[in-house]
Order: sequence, then C-alpha cells, then structure tokens
Amino acid sequence: MIDVNSARRQMIEQQVRAWDVLNLAVLQAMERVPREEFAPPQYRDLAFADMNVPLGHGQHMLAPKLEGRILQALEIQPGDRVLEIGTGSGYFAACLAALAATVHSVEIHADLADAARASLLRTRALNVTVETADAFTRTDAAAYDVIALTGALPVYDPRFERMLAGGGRLFVVVGERPVMEARRITRTGPDDWLREGLFETAIEPLIHAAEPPRFVF
Repeated sequence: MIDVNSARRQMIEQQVRAWDVLNLAVLQAMERVPREEFAPPQYRDLAFADMNVPLGHGQHMLAPKLEGRILQALEIQPGDRVLEIGTGSGYFAACLAALAATVHSVEIHADLADAARASLLRTRALNVTVETADAFTRTDAAAYDVIALTGALPVYDPRFERMLAGGGRLFVVVGERPVMEARRITRTGPDDWLREGLFETAIEPLIHAAEPPRFVF
C-alpha cells in the first residue's frame, strides 16, 4: 500500500508546482481533495502518478499537472458558478468545488456519472451536481462565471463561450494531435471575447465534438 499523504505531497511538489502552478489556493485545493477516492479501484495506486488514469469508455482522469494548470488559468473566485463539461471520475469537479460556490458537471456516460456522484458524496463535495447528458445539446443562458471543458474540441465551437456571464472565463483545448492548444476565453462584453493561447497539450476530444473536414484524394 502506498503512503497516500506522502504521495499526494509529492504529486503537488514534483508535478503540479514544477509545471508553474504556483497559485496557493489551487495547490491547497488539490491537496485537500482526496484524489485516490476518485480513481478506479484497480488504479488507486496510480492515482498520484504523472499520467492519465483510465476510466473506461476511452476516458481518463487528466494528469495532475494539467489539472493544476487549468485551475490556475481559470482564476476561480469563491462566489463563482462553474460549468464543467466531462465529469469523468469527479475529481476535477471536486477541485473546482473547493474553489468556487457551485459546480454543475455534465457527463455523457451514465455509469461514469453515477460513480462520480458516489465519490463526490463520499468526499463531501456537496456543492457539485452531476447531470447525465450530451453537452452538445445544451442551450444554457449566459450564467456561468467559469466553464471548463475536460475534453478537446477538434474544431472550435462558440456555443460554450456564449454560456459565460460577463467577465466569465472558459478553458478549452482546441485542435487535433499532434498540435493542440489550450486556450482561455474571457467574455468582455455582450458580443466580445478575449481569446488567449496558454500552452500546448494533448487530450481526448469530447464525444460528438465536430471534426474538421477530411480531404479525399
């Protein structure tokens, strides 16, 4: 059995902080949320490893250092209302919830959503709600201060930025392997957004996300 507390500290210091995640609130949130409680039982010993932990359906828990970078980029405030697209294990939703007022998370796979609800309840992340749904059918009003997409968009889809309240921030990864860019998009007015490239990374696309046209010769 691994020493959970030691492994969590090493994760924070050697992976998350080492990738320029220096926001104290983010580091404290990742230290408080018990990542091992969200990992599938067969992968529990790998919960703190620098890797994407398999969840089934081709889905994964994102690597801790990437989750830290996303949390830092979103500049989450205690009163923020958050939308997460892609619940997965529920761990990232719990980290969001440790920083924000409320989190509404959407997961397309019913079994993953059920497992995430159980883990969130067990770890007392009571300000998270998990909905089983396809994110691409949503028509939310502009009500969220923060939106985090934990799967990529091969082609950028503006529907999510329109769900941001004024001043709200969206994190999204756009593109296809090998060139994918993490972006932060801030709503600066009713029809204005500031779009910033943050870093390169590679994650799996959201299910039902649009793909670029394929050329046939």
